[in-house]
Amino acid sequence: MTATTDPYAGTTETSDGPVFTVTGQDWDTIDPSAVEGDHLVINMGPQHPSTHGVLRLVLEIDGETVRDARAGIGYLHTGIEKNMEFRTWTQGVTFCTRMDYVAPFSNEAAYVMAVEKLLGIEAPEKAQTIRVLLLELNRISSHLVCLATGGMEIGALTVMTIGFRDREEILNLFEMITGLRMNHAYFRPGGVALDLPDGAIEKIRATVRLLKKRLPEYAALCNANPIFKGRLKGVGHLDLAGCLALGLTGPVLRSTGYDWDLRKKQPYWGYETYDFEVVTRDEPDAYGRFRVRLDEMWESLKIVEQAVERIASMEGEPVMVADKKIAWPSQLSVGADGQGNSAEHIKHIMGESMEALIHHFKIVTEGFRVPVGQAYASIESPRGEISCHLVSDGGTRPYRAHFRDPSFVNLQGTSVMSEGGMISDVIVAIASIDPVMGGVDR
Repeated sequence: MTATTDPYAGTTETSDGPVFTVTGQDWDTIDPSAVEGDHLVINMGPQHPSTHGVLRLVLEIDGETVRDARAGIGYLHTGIEKNMEFRTWTQGVTFCTRMDYVAPFSNEAAYVMAVEKLLGIEAPEKAQTIRVLLLELNRISSHLVCLATGGMEIGALTVMTIGFRDREEILNLFEMITGLRMNHAYFRPGGVALDLPDGAIEKIRATVRLLKKRLPEYAALCNANPIFKGRLKGVGHLDLAGCLALGLTGPVLRSTGYDWDLRKKQPYWGYETYDFEVVTRDEPDAYGRFRVRLDEMWESLKIVEQAVERIASMEGEPVMVADKKIAWPSQLSVGADGQGNSAEHIKHIMGESMEALIHHFKIVTEGFRVPVGQAYASIESPRGEISCHLVSDGGTRPYRAHFRDPSFVNLQGTSVMSEGGMISDVIVAIASIDPVMGGVDR
């Protein structure tokens, strides 16, 4: 056995060669002499249901009081950013959409915005409006998951059941428009994969009407509920100075009263032309963050209604750039057998034009080239600022791709929100951050 200077690893020499062993990670940094009496070091997660699936918290507790809390991440690591280096620019969307799987459109939006910056292009107005529509519907569905799971974790099971009930209505819309309920790969460099199908406008309007009837239920169940308020008020406190020091964004930051929202501060895709308010609250605790998300859903509904009216007046307008060297795939339609190329396009490339067939084959298999350079793009996701940094070497795939995921940054607030509180308060504090571990680990 040969010890190394790395406290997290050891090496054992065997007849088959060296065997590397990983040890206790953060556990090794805790002073053993401090663990006595009622002072214990425990793991909460990664399998704990209230730590959002795969978040490990190392807690130093004294009785029920939390003295120290550390977040251990990496249990859902997928290597998405590295994998994107081996796929075309268009195929990259199918990877990044799976990061924050509760808000997949936000991942796609940051990525395609960065690609379009590198290409020096802008998506058609109708495509931008469809993107805004889906981003705001996704904001509502994401907040519903946050309220539903947060309620479940403190015993408010009715909040959980109605949260997922209402989210289903939005996922039905996503399935109708993109063909999938999650991980859509619908935003593409240059536009969107296909136009809204027949009946989508009416379905969206009906869903908005339904949500307007159902959203007041959350306020009626929770806003003045003494048990709910008792569990959330004053818990997970983090003021504006703390948020700025740690780089926290989204509802966590806006609950301090600071109106930082990229849709207003750094508008993109026409957000400056929509009528909506940035929701803030002077309650930098779990209850304030809950109320911010509740009110944000109403503002998103306002944007959805405006976007739907605009799309309805854009009948027949393009949803992808005209440059056929970038537009991929082309002339898609949804037929009786599902999603695929239109019969007209198949007829053209298979029976009318050898050049069209060659182009189709090349752009699908090889992809388009992107000029040398790098770009950084940011949008406002349901959890805060999500950004994408892309580097191109002039080839048909990203040289480097890296995302600034808001869940990853916001998790830094775990320890300061939890220390000094009870173990039960840790669950509430984590739920108020609303981390999605797919985005954290990537």
